Amino acid sequence: MKLGLIGLGKMGGNMRERIRRAGHTVIGYDRNPDVSDVGSLEELVQQLDAPRTVWVMVPAGTATQTVIDELKDLLSPGDTVVDGGNSRWTDDEKHAAELGIKGIGFVDAGVSGGVWGLQNGYALMVGGDKEHVERLQPIFEALKPEGPYGYVHAGRVGAGHFSKMVHNGIEYAMMQAYAEGWELLEKVNSVDNVREVFRSWQEGTVIRSWLLDLAVNALDEDEHLEKLRGYAEDSGEGRWTVEAAIDNAVPLPAITASLFARFASRQDDSPQMKMIAALRNQFGGHAVESKK
Repeated sequence: MKLGLIGLGKMGGNMRERIRRAGHTVIGYDRNPDVSDVGSLEELVQQLDAPRTVWVMVPAGTATQTVIDELKDLLSPGDTVVDGGNSRWTDDEKHAAELGIKGIGFVDAGVSGGVWGLQNGYALMVGGDKEHVERLQPIFEALKPEGPYGYVHAGRVGAGHFSKMVHNGIEYAMMQAYAEGWELLEKVNSVDNVREVFRSWQEGTVIRSWLLDLAVNALDEDEHLEKLRGYAEDSGEGRWTVEAAIDNAVPLPAITASLFARFASRQDDSPQMKMIAALRNQFGGHAVESKK
């Protein structure tokens, strides 16, 4: 299958490579000419065979809207656009309607895997009409992890990004729990090997997880996280999750508290946020703030 891929950053660049390794042809475009296969979106579209498929991996909001607007004028009826960034699900509905007027299909894909996706595969949560989703099945199979799991057609347009949003909300709460436990262990005098306590949890316990493995990786690199400032950003999806909970009258005390804890990190140098920052860097390559 031939695919156009727009946005070749940490995620998009690795996705291009994984899809190519599966035997598909990927024409990539990025504003950085050093990584781009073509010089413009117009050139990218010209190199694809109809019906074309273009996958967008750019930041949510204005950047995604700009690309959608350009593609709307470059593509033809029967083509399909996939938004694989972290767009809000309500934007998906808008983009599907805008492209649908031109006869262009739209699929939203929540993509999880971070900087490890090239090696391990990407979990995919997809929303859209069945006919558009089925056309993309070979690409989904190339990106997903080996085995029966890691991919779901979650529902209609918006369902993919809504599912990924909830995934990230759960991620907030899980990281917060590890961070709180780590700070408490570091605080008491009786425990003098916190890193190895975390390592001992990796097998045979009910709290073992990939996040725990990444926490151990971070502690191996900086045992007491002394090099980090206790500050952690929020991507926006945690906020959207809490807003959706309010709109639907669903109580989310753990996820909401974990979001507010990140806000607190902008007022103080929080020990817990050192662990949150370290975990975000481990799985997603997100920037951390070092101590001066």
